[in-house]
Amino acid sequence: MVVQDSMDAGDGRMGVRLEPFLHQVGGHLSMMQYDEHTVCKPLISQEQKFYESLPLAMKRFTPQYKGTITVYLQRDSRGHLSLVANPLKENQGPFKVSTESAAVAIWQTLQQTTSSIGGGTHPLAQWQHAQLARSLKESPAKALLKSEFHFSTEVPSPVEDASGKQAERRNFNPWGLHCHQAHLTRLCSEHPENKRHRFLLLENVVSQYKYPCILDLKMGTRQHGDDVSEEKKARHMRKCAQSTSACLGVRICGMQVYQTDKKYFLCKDKYYGRKLSVEGFRQTLHQFLHNGTCLRTELLEPILRQLRALLLVIRSQSSYRFYSSSLLIIYDGQEPPERTPSGLHPQEAPQTALSSSPRNLTKVDIRMIDFAHTTYKGPRNELTTYDGPDPGYIFGLENLIQILQDIQEGE
Repeated sequence: MVVQDSMDAGDGRMGVRLEPFLHQVGGHLSMMQYDEHTVCKPLISQEQKFYESLPLAMKRFTPQYKGTITVYLQRDSRGHLSLVANPLKENQGPFKVSTESAAVAIWQTLQQTTSSIGGGTHPLAQWQHAQLARSLKESPAKALLKSEFHFSTEVPSPVEDASGKQAERRNFNPWGLHCHQAHLTRLCSEHPENKRHRFLLLENVVSQYKYPCILDLKMGTRQHGDDVSEEKKARHMRKCAQSTSACLGVRICGMQVYQTDKKYFLCKDKYYGRKLSVEGFRQTLHQFLHNGTCLRTELLEPILRQLRALLLVIRSQSSYRFYSSSLLIIYDGQEPPERTPSGLHPQEAPQTALSSSPRNLTKVDIRMIDFAHTTYKGPRNELTTYDGPDPGYIFGLENLIQILQDIQEGE
């Protein structure tokens, strides 16, 4: 949605209202959608330095860096807050987000619900299908958002139900809205509304997928950066010791996987991932590759091929330590066609559309993200530096590859 920049109304500049990114499955910083192919997140200088000095070999395994942008809070006539970005100068014009956008409709419904229950400070209040349906128009993307989403302010986690048990069935992953609300609350409490904030612009790595299935893995045996306080260091060390980070060098930070039989996303969050044993971690990886009907075994070879390639790259990066970074595994949950209308197998039939080709349906992406605590030797790095490749990250990758190989071999 394009809005007039009230702070700079004199120069006629327009702003782009940012949408909550509905496919954020992990992390604590809010990811926002700038346009169809671009997301943005609060700028942290160490992460910006990393992207601007990124080794060439790592570029295929990271989102494309698109620069930075200025973002500010804006309150509309009804008192609803949103984040607005000044559009990129090199663009011919700002990306126009429809007022009927699914993410905008969801967020406005949440804010309206909050107002109706007495102006509470937590807009993620319980709301029902009927309320949401009235705010959405039918489209293939928006149909996924209908029905069965029940959310309560009393629950301790955004993907838990009132009994404390994880409510797995989601038509979209609520984690992004949880992070968005926390971010807005923090901005309102710590800064004046007219303050400008800098955000990083990054490639939306799931934009090409119809039903993006995403696994967010926290990599390495150590999660604290060199710049954190002793209190935060102790907290991170305790989380690692009590999770699969210590014994495997990897733990689950979030997940969504499309269930083709029931037409919803099955979601898990970081709290679920922290509680998993080694066997629980294995079972969750298996679950990530299961669409509710069958195990997507055709995905295992491309996933393993990319993970092995990444492992070679990480082994070649001397001095880098990717503390607290994550690894995304992404594939399309759209069910592959077993037969074409002509009766031929997909491999035998002529391919006329990329979106329906078997190659596209077995495409996977492996992407490293979140580099706020990454350290390495270089003229722009002021943190502690190390020699050799990152042993904790390598340990995690090797274990991840082995577990996926076990699944592939049916063990």
